[in-house]
Amino acid sequence: MEIDCLIPAAPFIISEPTRRWPVFGSWSAKSLLKQYSKVKFRAEAVDWPFDVYVDYMKDNHDESPLYLFDRSFAEKMNIQVADSSAAHLYDGTSPDTPGIEDGRKVAYWAPSFFGPDLFSVLGTQRPDHRWLIIGPSRSGSTFHKDPNATCAWNAVLTGRKYWIMFPSSSSLPPPPGVFVSADQSEVTSPLSIAEWFLGFHAEARRTEGCVEGICEAGELLYVPAGWYHLVVNLEDSIALTQNFVPRQRLASVLHFLRDKPDQVSGFAKDVLDPYKLFVAKLEEQEPEALEEALPKLEKMIKGPKGKWAELTKTAEDASVEGGFSFGFGGDDDEEVP
Repeated sequence: MEIDCLIPAAPFIISEPTRRWPVFGSWSAKSLLKQYSKVKFRAEAVDWPFDVYVDYMKDNHDESPLYLFDRSFAEKMNIQVADSSAAHLYDGTSPDTPGIEDGRKVAYWAPSFFGPDLFSVLGTQRPDHRWLIIGPSRSGSTFHKDPNATCAWNAVLTGRKYWIMFPSSSSLPPPPGVFVSADQSEVTSPLSIAEWFLGFHAEARRTEGCVEGICEAGELLYVPAGWYHLVVNLEDSIALTQNFVPRQRLASVLHFLRDKPDQVSGFAKDVLDPYKLFVAKLEEQEPEALEEALPKLEKMIKGPKGKWAELTKTAEDASVEGGFSFGFGGDDDEEVP
């Protein structure tokens, strides 16, 4: 059995391997400032030198403070991030722990708990997938879903984060105060985080499917694909997050890349057909995973099965007026438990 088959369908928090990472206990705003004070990081729509952003963090009174959310931090900081397949070399479970890869110190590694990240077959052509997140208290992210039908993990290095999350399916509405376009491509809330809490938090906590909790420093939260989530820092915080494709979700990601190309994000402009590229790389490197996923993909494409599908097809073929159909699932045609 593949280890990623053991991943629960709901969010959960673990404290390993975050506490084993070299960055845990060594990264703080003060320590990062010593090394990267003039390095520019993306804080929402602007690029600020880190020392400027730290000054802002210390002395801001904004209702919704700017959130540092940088996708190129590893390159800017010249650090190495190890893939989950190599986690055993760095987490202390291997007698041969090099700590250095490609001449750079390994800062952290993706958790091996989730199994292989199949997007890694794309190498340098994979879409944006990891971010450094830094922000003062009250900063955070309004409701959204993770891109390209991927799962994610979010590890808190310093501070505390409050999460409120909801599953997405055809049988459940979006969270209170959140609006979703008909094609599921846009998730919007016209309110700031503070306004949402004042107007909708109490109602949201009574809503079916609501999951909430606080992620402390040293803890890592798993975000299942397709879940709406809002995050707010309760204290000044530093975190790392990464999107990934476990084997059990491969069919859903293939479906998204193939049938919702206008919603695909994060790929470089020279990647013209992410679906074809991904399939080609899987055929080379993970043929068994692809062989397992393709029948599931076809089921998603074809829709309802069995006798009911035969009956509705017969009605359509006979040009019976007033025919109807319905689909199953939410944004990726799979129900999220």
